[in-house]
Amino acid sequence: MNLKTSYSSLENKVVFVLGGSTGIGSTLVEEFAKQGSKVAFVGRNEEASKELIESLKECKFSPKFYKCDITDVNSLENVIAEVIKSIGDINVLLNNAANDERHEFLDTTHEYFDWEYQTNLKPHVFAAKAIIKSMIKLGGGSVINVGSIGWMRKNEKTILYGVFKSSLHGLTHGLAKRFGKDRIRVNTLVPGWTMTKKQIEVHLDEEGEKKIKEGQCLPDKVLPQDIANAALFLASDDSKMITSQDIVVDGGWT
Repeated sequence: MNLKTSYSSLENKVVFVLGGSTGIGSTLVEEFAKQGSKVAFVGRNEEASKELIESLKECKFSPKFYKCDITDVNSLENVIAEVIKSIGDINVLLNNAANDERHEFLDTTHEYFDWEYQTNLKPHVFAAKAIIKSMIKLGGGSVINVGSIGWMRKNEKTILYGVFKSSLHGLTHGLAKRFGKDRIRVNTLVPGWTMTKKQIEVHLDEEGEKKIKEGQCLPDKVLPQDIANAALFLASDDSKMITSQDIVVDGGWT
């Protein structure tokens, strides 16, 4: 198990990943586990989660998976309470869960709006509420809200996704000020178009390839590992004076 970068301050820390079964989330679970962190994560894909845990069996602590529909906030709060009871107070929250489903704004129904909200913002707010209480007991912690450059690029196919992802920036800055006195740092990690399996198989086409080449300053595609590298830094003591910031990892697109 070779580590490119090792953060000793992350060893034995309790890390909670909202949406860790697949995509960027699974890479976050993997990289924090490799740092020797005690990782707990929620998601709905049980099969992928079991495969992920099996691949990390050589880590100091085996990640713990909790199957949970995060749109049911009561269930999410119960999971967080169970994590704190069984593993310990949580040092790091990675508010990663999201669904960037393409949609036509003029077709928006009340029900669809509620689903977008319950997927891309509400669970993040209440996960932060529950876990910040835990961090206060510890005397500090790091909350990392995972945003998106989609709304910055004015993506007309994901308008509601952009509404709620952009709201995470407001959550970040407000929480950073409110709980800074408790040494709780809150930042937004903003990925560019990240080449997860879903993005490659479902959304990346010739037009997308063209947009990446025209939009990014750097020629290489953004990978989940690039997002995880930034998350490790923001969670570690190496960034102890960084809070209320929007850290963009997009190859220079925005």
